Parts: sequence; structure tokens; C-alpha cells
Amino acid sequence: MADHADGSPVSTPLLSTPLTDLHRELGARLVPFAGYEMPVQYPAGIIAEHSHTREKAGLFDVSHMGQAWLIGPDHATTARALEAMVPSDVAVLKPGRQRYTVLLNAEGGIVDDLMVSRPQGAENDGRLFLVVNASRKAVDYELIAANLPGNVKLEPIEDRALIALQGPMAAEVMASHAPAAADMAFMGVAEMEFDGIAVYVSRSGYTGEDGYEISVPAGAAEPLARALLADERVAPIGLGARDSLRLEAGLCLYGHDLDETTSPVEGAITFVLQKRRKDEANFPGAARILSELAEGPSRVRVGLMLAGRAPAREGAEIRATDGSAIGVLTSGGFAPTLGAPIAMGYVDPAHAGVGTPVKLVVRGRELEASVADMPFVPQRYHRKPSA
Repeated sequence: MADHADGSPVSTPLLSTPLTDLHRELGARLVPFAGYEMPVQYPAGIIAEHSHTREKAGLFDVSHMGQAWLIGPDHATTARALEAMVPSDVAVLKPGRQRYTVLLNAEGGIVDDLMVSRPQGAENDGRLFLVVNASRKAVDYELIAANLPGNVKLEPIEDRALIALQGPMAAEVMASHAPAAADMAFMGVAEMEFDGIAVYVSRSGYTGEDGYEISVPAGAAEPLARALLADERVAPIGLGARDSLRLEAGLCLYGHDLDETTSPVEGAITFVLQKRRKDEANFPGAARILSELAEGPSRVRVGLMLAGRAPAREGAEIRATDGSAIGVLTSGGFAPTLGAPIAMGYVDPAHAGVGTPVKLVVRGRELEASVADMPFVPQRYHRKPSA
């Protein structure tokens, strides 16, 4: 939001995605989100959309996410450049594989969480594909570009859409248009054709279900989406169900469960730290993060199951049974799969054990809850059997 010379606010026009017209045609309720006009739900409603994704396959427009190439002379050089900003071992990333990681500030706080993949093919040596959060695109790109050596460059991609297909039937649906997708492993990436359209596909997502994220030229996004939606197993899904699905899966939402004050240890995502990087201790904020690994953090992200039917939302205070404040909620809502309210938040380690009873303060009233294992709903990512 900018200001006129007289101090009155100027509204910044919302951006649209290549699928905005299709969302309107499908009856979506559009809302502002990360500077874009995005569908929060369709006529079926959030609970129906959530259940459809768990049972069949849901189509999500995630074109607001940032897509970019990181390009250097060879993989080792490009990986080393990115490793100066993240705690993960990018050097060992094999062609055709993807990894979840985080950009860190000098204090070890999380600037953003993102996906990094290495495309297959000798012609792509030295290229890494990044997908970052919509609300953090400008921040991320500025940080990355400012810290790159002269022989590595960042190229944001502005002419592509990103479509996610998620659910237990996603693989069958996808294979009917792109047969090569059927053989992909979880967190695999590949270039392929979808009904003759060149796409870059990862077998991943944000729901806890099997599925794919499809990077497609903007002009081909609507035909691709229509082809998927023509299948009776596929339904359009909005941001409302995307949020409840990721919460059931115990997945973080940046700006809520993670932010620039949160370390990977506090956020309970220490899997982003591989042994070589911990041993070398040469990533931003390494002193804090390694200290927290060794001695424990002052707070930690936990899951919470509420005893009643009333949900608790972000910002609610978490209290111990003696009434003392021990933390705050960062995400919360109703879990359609469980038929009960769930939440995530940060508490001091003394109250982080599974089963620990706590109270959540909602509008001055204390709701009974307890610390719970995550994910709340078992994840069903596609895992290939070991050879």
C-alpha cells in the first residue's frame, strides 16, 4: 500500500494468474493473497474440497509462487553459491531430484522456505530450479542476487504458471496425459510432455498426499488445467482447503509457523541440515543453530489436539495447566479428516512432550488441549520400494 502526496492510501492493483478467468468461470470466491487475486474456495465449499483431495485428486493454482533459475558454469559452483545461504547439502543433489531447504539470515532465522531441484541432462549442468513463497519473492530474489559470486546468476521466471495436482488418484490422472510421470519417485523432477505441452514436473506437494507440481508456460496453463478438470476424479481446490490440508499434514506456512526470528531447530525442521553442512558450520547463523542442536532451543514447534469442538486460531496464548504462559499458536483450524480442531504453535521445551496437557486462550476462555504427534493425518507420499 503506497500513499498519495496528500497522505491518502493508494490501492495497489492485485495481480492475476494465467488461470484467473478459469477460476471465475468455475464460480470461485476470489480474495487478495500475497498481492494476487486467488481462489479461496469454489461452490462445493472448503470441507468438500478438502475431502475430495484426500479421496481423489484436487487441482490447485499455485502460480503466485516464485519460480527462478540459478545458473552457474557447473553444478559444484552453483551448489556452493546456494549453500552460502542455506544449511542444506545441495552439492550432493542428484540430477532429477528436489530438496526442501530454507534461506537463512545472519542470526539463523528463516527468511523463507523453498524447494530447490536439479534438472536432468548434461545441458542443464550448473542449473538449479527454485520455487519460493509468493509473499517472499522480492525479499528472496534480492537476498540471493546480492550474495552470488560473479559467475552465478539468478533468473526469475515470469512467464510460467504452476499447477499442483494432489491426492491418491493424482498419479493415475497425471499418467493419462504424461505417462512418464507414473514412474517418478517422491521428490523427483523431470521434463516431459503433457498432451504435447513441454512441462517441468516434480512429484511433491503441500497436502501430505501423493501428487505433482507442474511448471507450465503461462499460455498453456489453462488448456492443461482444463484437461485435468475434464477428468471426473479431479476438482478445483482453493486456498481454504489448501490450508486445512497442510495443517493436517503438519506442514509449516511461512509468515505464520516460520519467520525471520525462527531457526530450523525451533521450527522442528532439522532435516534441512545434513551432516556435511553441520560439520563445516559455514552457513548463516551456524553458531546459533548448532548451539540449539546441542543444547536445545528455548522454544519448539508442536502440534496440538483440542479436546472440544471449538477451534483456536493464530495468536492464541498457550498456557500450562497452572495458568502460566508457555507459548503462542501460529496455525489453527478445523481438521475435516479428523472431525476435530487442531493447531500448531511454539512452547517451551518443558511442555513439548506428546500428551502434555495445555490450555489455549480464545476470547478470554481457556480451551483444553494436549501436545500431539505430527502429522495429524498420516502422510501418503509415493515411496518406491527399495531394490
